Amino acid sequence: MIKVAIVNYLNTAPFMRGLRLSGLMASDRFQIDPYYPAECARALLEGRADIGLVPVAILAKLKEYYIIGDTCIGAVEPVRSVLLVSDVPVEQIEKVYLDYQSRTSVALCRVLMKRFWKHQPEFMDAPENYLDHVGGKTAAVVIGDRAFGESMKHPFVYDLATCWQQFTGLPFVFALWISLKPISPSHEVELNNALNMGISQAEEAAEEVLDQYPDYFEVKNYLTHSISYTFDSSKQKGLETFLQMLSNLDDL
Repeated sequence: MIKVAIVNYLNTAPFMRGLRLSGLMASDRFQIDPYYPAECARALLEGRADIGLVPVAILAKLKEYYIIGDTCIGAVEPVRSVLLVSDVPVEQIEKVYLDYQSRTSVALCRVLMKRFWKHQPEFMDAPENYLDHVGGKTAAVVIGDRAFGESMKHPFVYDLATCWQQFTGLPFVFALWISLKPISPSHEVELNNALNMGISQAEEAAEEVLDQYPDYFEVKNYLTHSISYTFDSSKQKGLETFLQMLSNLDDL
């Protein structure tokens, strides 16, 4: 049985639909386990998963890994769920809480601060209630589903995917399916086909989560436009550029 770790955010709703409709969710060949992003990486590293949808920042620390299939969590326009929120403009920010749920998003914020904004605030690991402490010159990186509501609470909201695109002219990849050892071609094809099936039915996936997210048109727009799921050559270049910049940051 192949153990698969998947992020349990709204942006994976098409993946979850594909896994279910393909029969992989109930298959005796695959075990699908949901986690938040950083825990996906931990499950892979600790051997609790054979394949994981992991934050790409972890790739810089791996000696060997295998990219599985041709899907990802990426963005070619505003992603809306990876934000830097603040009550002051970025150049006035003195402290930034870093969301504990994702390595990639906080690494992206550090890269952008140093190279794009050329500003170096103090970065702090965020406790669970850190959003209650955002204010004044203290900002925060917030990701995932809670970013939607948080964006309405602060006058300065920086979509980090958009800022990356302004800086590099490239799309950004937040998470990628990888394994640490070779996976049989048949398992890889089966998983990849299921994921692509779900991507092709993103609008239907939006309908399935209406009990959690009642604004269908908002969710549909997010799943069909904000998130870009195909790991193509432009995203490959974006990923390589990010990992190179990451390797040159002394404090990461």
